[in-house]
Amino acid sequence: MYPNISYLINDLFGVYIPLPIQTFGFFVALAFIFSSWTLALELKRKEKIGLIKAVKRPKLVGQKISTAQLIFAAVIGFILGFKLLYAALNYSEFVGNPQAVILSTEGHFVGGLLGAILNAFLKHREYKKQELDQPKTVSETVHPYQLVGNITMIAAVAGILGAKIFHNLENIDDFIADPIGQLLSFSGLTFYGGLICGAIAVIYYAKKYGIHYKIISDAAAPGLMLAYGIGRMGCHFSGDGDWGITNLSPKPEWLSFLPDWVWAYNYPNNVINAGIPIEGCVGPYCNKLLHPVFPTPIYEIVMALALFALLWYLRKRINIAGMLFGVYMIVNGLERFLIEKIRVNTKYILFGQEITQAELISLAMIISGLAIVYRLYTQANKLVKR
Repeated sequence: MYPNISYLINDLFGVYIPLPIQTFGFFVALAFIFSSWTLALELKRKEKIGLIKAVKRPKLVGQKISTAQLIFAAVIGFILGFKLLYAALNYSEFVGNPQAVILSTEGHFVGGLLGAILNAFLKHREYKKQELDQPKTVSETVHPYQLVGNITMIAAVAGILGAKIFHNLENIDDFIADPIGQLLSFSGLTFYGGLICGAIAVIYYAKKYGIHYKIISDAAAPGLMLAYGIGRMGCHFSGDGDWGITNLSPKPEWLSFLPDWVWAYNYPNNVINAGIPIEGCVGPYCNKLLHPVFPTPIYEIVMALALFALLWYLRKRINIAGMLFGVYMIVNGLERFLIEKIRVNTKYILFGQEITQAELISLAMIISGLAIVYRLYTQANKLVKR
């Protein structure tokens, strides 16, 4: 396992370079990058075929920078400098636990002061270059694909908050035992929490630019599936606890062509230090599971990438707005519901039956997806018959 990227570099090249990049966070960033790329491609395609269009917005140009803007730039610069200089001077601590350093009150005042001055100067110079004797209002054309950067940022903030909230609700005992640790940790994110909160925020933002929620949902659907698969890579390679139940059964003959770790794995050097100590290992991540488990992230990676390919294929063949997202909800829900049968998770008792939070949400997604597809299909048929 690779708790951070330094472990991966060491494994590949035999050189340990201490870097403050956690493996899970690295793959989460990749998930956002690739899902943003597919979203931009889809928004461009939908604009080209006339489903969405650019909007014109008034924009005031040439104005002088205001005192409030200078102060805001200085504050941002202070925070960055305050943290960056401290991180540089305490690099070992930063590498060991970057999120704790970033979110702590520790910092360097001189770095903050230099950062404030530099950022305020750069912001002032930026405004000075475009300053006019008489500011004027111009009409600015905004294409939907140009909103992808903002959409990604909104989805990231809302999604991570939602993922954290749902994870801590699902693991309330762990949260009560260590609330600060649970909040600061970049592992332990519930995908469905991120999906729900991120979707609400993005739909609200897109509506301001005249993009119907069905259009933005369809455009995002393939990328969401791709992001899920990439995110599961982070789960597997970091060993964040999203693995399966104990698996002591021998590997089936039909899987003989695959390595043993595809069937059962004990996640050595996992990032959450679960299990028993590894003999001879020195360092902060020296545990492995006592018994091998189903490496469920691997199975989800394969299924998610296959389902992404399916949705990417269907995106040009389904012409009813909103239906592709309905299909996404069905296949995503089915995939997660099935994997829960061999996955470790908190279980609840409902009507005398054990069920997990993910199973409840995935069932709701399947039912909702079927309802969306059925309703949109029947509505389209009615329009054709008129």
